This record gives sequence, structure tokens and C-alpha cells, in this order.
Amino acid sequence: MQVQVRYKVVSADFRDEYLPKYATTGAAGMDLHACIPQPVEIAPGERVRIPTGIALQLPDNGVVALVYARSGLAWRHGLGLPNGVGVIDSDYTGEIQVLLTNFGDEKVTLHPGDRVAQIVFSPVHQAVLAQTAALDKTDRGTGGFGSTGVSVQWSRSH
Repeated sequence: MQVQVRYKVVSADFRDEYLPKYATTGAAGMDLHACIPQPVEIAPGERVRIPTGIALQLPDNGVVALVYARSGLAWRHGLGLPNGVGVIDSDYTGEIQVLLTNFGDEKVTLHPGDRVAQIVFSPVHQAVLAQTAALDKTDRGTGGFGSTGVSVQWSRSH
């Protein structure tokens, strides 16, 4: 399903090649690029805000834009989003900026045009909360964190 999203260039540093695009036909997210005039160094533990040079106009409140980390940056350099996922609400029309944290042990340098995140457009369902005295019983019930008994063996080599 396609959705039309209008954009506006909001930075003199923007270049045509910074326009978000899908890297493959099966990609869920469009790459966001660093629209910066010069390289930016990110020290271990440091948080930065990286501009993309564009603002978006989502079609209505039934669509949200979600900004996710790029797995390659996370794996190779320890760069990730400190808030997990950036939520771009339908009524926000300011510049899209990517919050990044260097979770690694070494300084990382971003260059103009580097792909820094990906943006996914998704439908939104606005909930109407209804208070109740009891919730329906389920097999899981109130069991939370780890209650399903699934354990994962993990090593960095995977």
C-alpha cells in the first residue's frame, strides 16, 4: 500500500542525494541522510541531534512516521537511537532530526550525506479507553518479562 507524503527542503545544506529513498524493492524503511555542513564527531556516551534537511507533511492522523536505527550503524559503530524509536506525529511539520547516541567505546565520525536512520510510514489506530472492573482471562494472564519460558543463547559472533 502506498501513501503520499509531501516534503519540503528546509536546509541550505540539503543535496538531492539526501532525499529519503528505499534501498531495495522489499525495504520497509527509507534511509535518512545527515544534512550537515561538515563532519560531526560523536564521543562514547554522547547524544547528538542530526538534521535531515527536510520536513514532512503526513496525509492525515491515520499515518505516523517512525524513525528507527540502522542496524549496520548499531553493529559496526554502536550508534543507536536513545529513545528506541522516534515518533513523527501527523501534525508535526518541522525538520526531521535524528537523535543518536554513541553506545560504543570509540569516537564515531558522521559525514555529510551519511545514512543515519530509516523512516517507516505506518497506519495509526487511535484508541478509546473504556474502564472495566475485570479483564478477560488469557492463557498468559499477568505473566510478564520472561514468563513464557523462552530463553535465548546469545554471543557476539552471531
